[in-house]
Amino acid sequence: MTSEVIIDVQPKDISIALLEDKTLVEYQKEQRSASFSVGNIYVAKVKKLMPGLNACFVDVGAERVAFLHYLDLGAQFCSYEKYLKQVVSDRKKLYPIQKATIQPTLPKDGSIANALKVGQEIMVQIVKEPINTKGPRLTCELSFAGRYLVLMPFDNTVSVSTKIKKGEERSRLKQLIQSIKPKNFGVIVRTVAEGKKAAELDAELKILLKRWEDAITKVQKTVERPVLCFEEQSRAVALLRDLFNPTYDSIHVNDEVIGEQIRDYLGLIAPEKKDIVKQYNGTLPIFDNFNVTKQLKSGFGRTVNYKHGAYLIIEHTEAMHVVDVNSGTRVKKENGQEANALETNLGAADELARQLRLRDMGGIIVVDFVDMKLAEDRQILYERMCKNMQKDRARHNILPLSKFGLMQITRQRVRPAMDVNVEEACPTCHGSGKIKSSILFTDQLESKIDRMVNKIGIKRFYLHVHPYVAAYINKGVFSLKMQWQLKYGLGVHIVPSQKLAFLQYEFYDAKQQFIDMQEEIESTLQ
Repeated sequence: MTSEVIIDVQPKDISIALLEDKTLVEYQKEQRSASFSVGNIYVAKVKKLMPGLNACFVDVGAERVAFLHYLDLGAQFCSYEKYLKQVVSDRKKLYPIQKATIQPTLPKDGSIANALKVGQEIMVQIVKEPINTKGPRLTCELSFAGRYLVLMPFDNTVSVSTKIKKGEERSRLKQLIQSIKPKNFGVIVRTVAEGKKAAELDAELKILLKRWEDAITKVQKTVERPVLCFEEQSRAVALLRDLFNPTYDSIHVNDEVIGEQIRDYLGLIAPEKKDIVKQYNGTLPIFDNFNVTKQLKSGFGRTVNYKHGAYLIIEHTEAMHVVDVNSGTRVKKENGQEANALETNLGAADELARQLRLRDMGGIIVVDFVDMKLAEDRQILYERMCKNMQKDRARHNILPLSKFGLMQITRQRVRPAMDVNVEEACPTCHGSGKIKSSILFTDQLESKIDRMVNKIGIKRFYLHVHPYVAAYINKGVFSLKMQWQLKYGLGVHIVPSQKLAFLQYEFYDAKQQFIDMQEEIESTLQ
């Protein structure tokens, strides 16, 4: 199996697609202006205590207050609390953590009212982004995740991933980390550290220690609260940190700055793989070029088709996701309805496993498969689903089919499920139901080009239109495109873009920066 990462960097957001054997399996989209995400660390103030929930609400600067439960304060909360007071008491000289005294552990059966008070400053880390009406979920057990290691202040233990099975390798890694880690720090050794040399692990440990030092220095120097003292790496780098494996053939990115960040990161964790990062400079949008756009539009939405006419219906409620499997126009097999139901369900299991990763669906997922009478067929389906989910990084649990034919799946949820709107709003009527004559559309485009060249003074630009419209503009020996180039210069370029609706268009300058030419919305409604 080969894996490719496609990164589409736009002025407002970054989209990342993971392809396995050219099939889209994971998709992430993040606003570039997002002020918080999982992994960010803040010094914030307690806003309100909730003794009935044994929890409190904390102001981290988000739209909704964040939630912190007593059990998420962590065993070493008292050590953090005392150290934070020592740090902010002296704005000039930083009190080193190695000299800090470890305080008694926080009792597990304690009360939030005894541990915190309103207005108190605490260091917190986001572990879940806001989902629906809920604010971010917090913890006071801080951690700094790397490729091979996870660094945890005020925790002297060294733990090794349970997925590393060899006893001698577990002992080697534990002894190695014990010998190089500083005092008052704990370390979790991740699965990918298996077989790695001491130099590689030591280099990453120093990077993680530097992140902690930068964070606590910012706490010391700043007065305002809340303050973001550590920001998780960019989405592109963070995804690579968790996903990267030697099967990656290429990482394509259409932005030089993000591409350089990725190269720098690969230089730290896998220097031999730096060359797989490739700058994309094509005229087609990067997602169109790698067939991501089409897969996005076919893979999202309420109804998802898969092989032989069968399809899934996916509904999202406040409490759970509900999936219904339908055989659709599928032709029954000669050996009976039971065999047909089994094959339909096995195909659904394959597609559902991809959908869970693609949409990042979390919480409770209930699947209504086509009814099967034979117990051995139900067992085959359960085993197939378990096998398909082995590639999923998120923690999950799958229960066998119930007597009602329902399968229940729980999957770790740390951010809202990804949703891509596959329905296209009409760009010409804007919901009114009335548009200008379509035959006048190219005249409208030419008037925009005339204004662009003769009034604004932009001589070289790219006009993105729907592929059908692009085909119309390019058709013939003396095409519209050629006419425009003869009239306005060779800087006129037509680019087919699959993401655009039929009569939608976008202008970009020579540096691929968007040019807003949609100012006369009211004229299209005549």
